[in-house]
Amino acid sequence: MTAPHDRPTTSELLESVREWLERDVMPNVAPSLQFHTRVAINVLAIVEREIAMGPEQYNRYQDIMTSLGIETDEQLAASIRAGNHDDNLMHLLETLRPVIEDKVRVANPRYLR
Repeated sequence: MTAPHDRPTTSELLESVREWLERDVMPNVAPSLQFHTRVAINVLAIVEREIAMGPEQYNRYQDIMTSLGIETDEQLAASIRAGNHDDNLMHLLETLRPVIEDKVRVANPRYLR
């Protein structure tokens, strides 16, 4: 999406900064800064994935939460703590699996392998 802004898009800007850090900065920084550079690269990659997948994931999340009769993560946690799902925890887990996988897909997709 560019409107009302021109190119480069937010995603393109993030990608170019991340690539610059990986290609030009990381190999040339002191070892004491490499960890922080890697953290910055990972943060930018997470934001890129969230922008790319966020709208679809949000819709899936809303549909699943609605199917459970719950609006927020806080309400879900309270409902679990109250024992409202004790008799069908496996069903709850299977229902929430896409939401959990979406979170991991953004945070670190390598964990899904």
